[in-house]
Amino acid sequence: MPDPVQPAVVSPRSDVDRDDAGRGRGRGRGRVGRVAATACGVLLAACAHPGVAVEEETRPSVVTTTGILADLARNVAGERMDVSQLVPDGADPHSYEPTLQDVRSIVYADAAFSNYMLLEDHSIIRMIDANVREGVPNVSLAEAAVRYAAEIIPLVENVSLDTVWLGLRVRGTGEEYGASRASHVNLRATGIDGPGELVSYLTETFGNPAFYFSTADGLTDEDTTRLPPDAHTHMSWAFTEPGIYELTMSAELVVDEDTSIDLADETTFTFAVGTNPHEVAGHEGSDVLAHGHADVAVDIDAGQIYLYADPHGGGDHTQRIYAADEVVIEVPNRALHEIPPDPGFRFLGRAGDQIYQLPQAVLGAHVHGEIDPHLWHDVGNAQAYVEIIRDTLIEIDPEGAPDYRENARGYLLELERLDAYMAETIEDIPASRRYLVTTHDAFGYLGAAYDLEIAGFVTPNPATEPSMQERRRLVETIRNLEIPAVFLEPNLIARSDTLTETAQDLGVEVCPIYGDAFDDEVTTYVEMMRFNAAILHECLS
Repeated sequence: MPDPVQPAVVSPRSDVDRDDAGRGRGRGRGRVGRVAATACGVLLAACAHPGVAVEEETRPSVVTTTGILADLARNVAGERMDVSQLVPDGADPHSYEPTLQDVRSIVYADAAFSNYMLLEDHSIIRMIDANVREGVPNVSLAEAAVRYAAEIIPLVENVSLDTVWLGLRVRGTGEEYGASRASHVNLRATGIDGPGELVSYLTETFGNPAFYFSTADGLTDEDTTRLPPDAHTHMSWAFTEPGIYELTMSAELVVDEDTSIDLADETTFTFAVGTNPHEVAGHEGSDVLAHGHADVAVDIDAGQIYLYADPHGGGDHTQRIYAADEVVIEVPNRALHEIPPDPGFRFLGRAGDQIYQLPQAVLGAHVHGEIDPHLWHDVGNAQAYVEIIRDTLIEIDPEGAPDYRENARGYLLELERLDAYMAETIEDIPASRRYLVTTHDAFGYLGAAYDLEIAGFVTPNPATEPSMQERRRLVETIRNLEIPAVFLEPNLIARSDTLTETAQDLGVEVCPIYGDAFDDEVTTYVEMMRFNAAILHECLS
């Protein structure tokens, strides 16, 4: 067992050469919350008392975030290393929060592998980065996979709303300040001027509101949102009275527990609520943002706060920057909504009263980046993961290099055969039926690699409840394309009433498909991918 390290603390949150087998593909490419902090000495008596006898352990250990990554690592490590995972099988890596036992696994690990690209909940990433020992490889496989020609897909959001879809965003890396993926930005509301109250909040998966900013009791340090670098989140903005509102915000980069940096001067954004946005005093001639997807954005590298928007909402990467004093955000009269009767929404006023609201496009905590992180649904990308894992294990255990190379070579050949099976099986589905409708948007790589069209999904994120608009769009998609089956991830059954009810109403089959996690029936990556190809063929053919 490695020597115990000094106490490690978990930060709280709101988040070789190429083997001969190569890729060998042979075909074309068609929140809000906290994690408890603890020290190693609290976790283990052996940590606090090095003299306590413990079972001798000679093999190095590797820790991964998910079961999928653990399986890839075991196929390379063989018998020379112990491999464990943080997110249990059946759990959702997008929302799993780590435990104290997870800290122990990281403290004693000789290598740590995560997927990242904001796949895992940021609390997992912060815990890994705060507790992995100095000098231990800490590898984000999705980011590193491009070294072995992994193909990545932009994560495109295209939600048709009749008002602005307004969120919060962090842009840039902050490398000049020493920021890492474990760093975060505090975006704070510091001032408000307007005729009523402004509340920004997120409706969580089961309908409970979580606050970002609220002026009802004055603005304090609690009116702060924390986001990791290169991420953004969705939210609702509610205004109790019509008129002009000016919201002032500041931003702070927290590099680590000892270093924080004020990023920009206080910046004021203007909202025209139920009034003419073209006649706002001091903003005559300013741009008016009335549609599309926009974010109040903190640019770490530029040291600025501005509005970053795609005014057309087409997801075609036509985003532009609006200086705060050169744009007015419109909250039109059609944004009037009644306050729900649910007691949880009394913070907005009395049930039945009307408020002006820029709605959250999807319900549930939904912090993500710009690249789809589910790379492994393209087997070629999984091969790239294996090659990175092989290189890393050789780095920490050079004596085992022949074993790791041989294990990786054999497994890459197995994945080569799997890739061919996936292509042949899905190609055998009639083209007119080769449509995938799922619980959440996790199968873009499967579609791109194997010529399967992603026709629809209930929500962009598994930790969400669908809006009425999303329900209607789902029904229309299934009817118009005459889709014979929809697909449900076993670990998301409890959250998938909409998909199953819609399928029953339309008389289509509900079939299983595996996305982010294994279960008792499917326990390896190869089993998962073969199962997915076979069930797609069975249910769609």
